[in-house]
Amino acid sequence: MAQLLRSLIVLGAVATVLAAGSPVAAQQSQLAAKANLRNPAAMKETAPATFKARFDTSAGAFVIEVTREWAPLGADRFYNLVKHGFFDETRFFRVVPNFMVQFGINGTPSVATIWRNQQIDDDRVRQSNTRGFVSFAMAGPDTRTTQIFINYRDNSGLDKQGFAPFGRVVEGMDVVDKINAEYREQPNQGLIQTQGNAYLNKEFPKLDFVRKATIE
Repeated sequence: MAQLLRSLIVLGAVATVLAAGSPVAAQQSQLAAKANLRNPAAMKETAPATFKARFDTSAGAFVIEVTREWAPLGADRFYNLVKHGFFDETRFFRVVPNFMVQFGINGTPSVATIWRNQQIDDDRVRQSNTRGFVSFAMAGPDTRTTQIFINYRDNSGLDKQGFAPFGRVVEGMDVVDKINAEYREQPNQGLIQTQGNAYLNKEFPKLDFVRKATIE
């Protein structure tokens, strides 16, 4: 009887671990988060006043620190995208030395299509696009969606065009500097949108990419 009770206690403890923090539970949580990528309306959480996002990439790791006050709408969008795994497996598809590196088109075409028209209004420019600062790319007023870029140098001329930095690289700028630039601006953004990583892996196999991005 005593042995049976001990067995039940052990089984109960194992069940508690499995339920609370097992790899299976973590995987289920990640799958649930990624499921929201197809439902932008569910990704409207307000970002903390400040937070850090770690990007583990094929070139190494870097950390972006976000200050929501700088660009509230951009910070909120970025926070939700990172939290739900949007940037995982995305390629650095536009790398222009001494200018900037750009990424943020999801590698799954069905997801990229959903987000292509999920535009947010502009934020007022409160910081400058200098080295290490991070802004959303856009095609005109109120057209920001998911693409972001990191400035390699002082690009403060972009400030007058409405590009509003929401964060800056605080760790690993040396990693950002060495992201593969051999393809420059060759990848076609339209084809990335419609064919995803299949197109990039075939035509530009040496592109560096985000393995995983997480909120720290």
